[in-house]
Amino acid sequence: MNNPNSSEENRGQWGSKLGFIMAASGSAVGLGNIWRFPYVTGENGGAAFVVVYLACVLFIGLPLMWCELALGRASGRNPVGAFRETGGGIPFILTGVLCLAACFFVLTYYGVIAGWTISYAISQVSQTSLVFKEYTADPVYVLPVFALFIVLTIVIVRAGVEKGIEKWSKILMPLLFVLMLAVIIRGVTLPGAGAGLEYYLKPDFSKIDGTVVLKALGQAFFSLSVGWGLMITYGSYMSKKQNIVSNGFWVGLADTSVALLAGLMIFPAVFAMGMNPDSGPGLAFTTLPAVFAAMPAGWVIGTIFFLLLSVAAVTSSISMLEVPVSYFVDEKKSRRTTCAVTVGVVAFVVGIPSALSNGGNEWLSNIELFGQKGFFSILDQVFGTLALIIISLMLSIYAGWVWKPKNVIAEIEQGCPWFTKPLIGGISPAAIWSVFVKFICPIVISLVLFSKLGLFDREKLPVEPVPKEQKSPEDNASSPTQ
Repeated sequence: MNNPNSSEENRGQWGSKLGFIMAASGSAVGLGNIWRFPYVTGENGGAAFVVVYLACVLFIGLPLMWCELALGRASGRNPVGAFRETGGGIPFILTGVLCLAACFFVLTYYGVIAGWTISYAISQVSQTSLVFKEYTADPVYVLPVFALFIVLTIVIVRAGVEKGIEKWSKILMPLLFVLMLAVIIRGVTLPGAGAGLEYYLKPDFSKIDGTVVLKALGQAFFSLSVGWGLMITYGSYMSKKQNIVSNGFWVGLADTSVALLAGLMIFPAVFAMGMNPDSGPGLAFTTLPAVFAAMPAGWVIGTIFFLLLSVAAVTSSISMLEVPVSYFVDEKKSRRTTCAVTVGVVAFVVGIPSALSNGGNEWLSNIELFGQKGFFSILDQVFGTLALIIISLMLSIYAGWVWKPKNVIAEIEQGCPWFTKPLIGGISPAAIWSVFVKFICPIVISLVLFSKLGLFDREKLPVEPVPKEQKSPEDNASSPTQ
């Protein structure tokens, strides 16, 4: 894929602040926001969980996002180049490599899940039912929609930053919100929907314990796309005039809003139809189709719901493909089109075992490693969970102790001069941020890592939605944040 020409023309830059916010929000918003957030909320006490989740987004997620954006813009490079150009040694350059690996391998199975949403949207239009376990075990149905999704992702990424990613994000993100509002309006007008609204919006703080806090932290941690290198890459396309703090805030607000709206979509309808709000990962592909079937003209709402799942999947997948593409453009001086097509095709080929590991192939479905059963689940455990925690921990250590907060602050201050101005009590936002990135974030992320490694008495990781023995194939979509 080498080409002697400069890569600057291939890299591109965001055409506007709105374009960046839409693209970065699309990166953060994924399948996990729309269907995972509601069922995790349902399993952990409803509104009380939401309150804790919002606090985690504000105090942990945003400080780390600002780190990634600053690192990307300061270096003007992909995750590998960003750590190298800012003085990172081998451990941090390897952290950048891990970013590339995480994005690539998650894309290989995320595309499989996205294909499911396309099939379910088609089934709603045709008013036919799909039995989830039978459908996911049939390669004849799963592979074509997986390939279609990868092709859509390639087409957008190959068009470039401004004409591809930014252009389509400006279309897809507003469409996502419109589709969600359509489902919400129908759900809240159903008889009995009030009980769902009360469950979702009226907190019972007696339900909050250590497990709930860790799960809320895990949801916030992964939903903002922190730890993927996505925001490093997207930050590298930002001009020095853009405000990292406000841009990051708007991205976090959009991402969190989608998650909160997802709850308004699902809980009123589930309660109105007498379903269980804590039905776990099967909520999207098993419970909700039954809910739609029970509604008058429910196939219309069902079609819209699975269409918006597909849209959310596309907005996330383009950023996953963009990270390895940006690496080849930066480091190998390759043409963007060649990179996008090559990486996308390889991702499809590598993703075939994941597509076959939900019943399509006995060995791939039953292989056990790292405490997980099935090739699909193993990839998710390694690259969609552990890798993201390790990357985020290394990022906070790098920003707080190696690259130094003063350099991050100097980068953030460009476009945001008030960041270093004293506020209440003579303390600046930069000083508060420094404390969080040096001490709070590494400690909290370490707790998440220890929890995932089973070092606590409680049930594993906050991002683990159900005990291992209850885990179903659709659970593998939980980590893309997305």
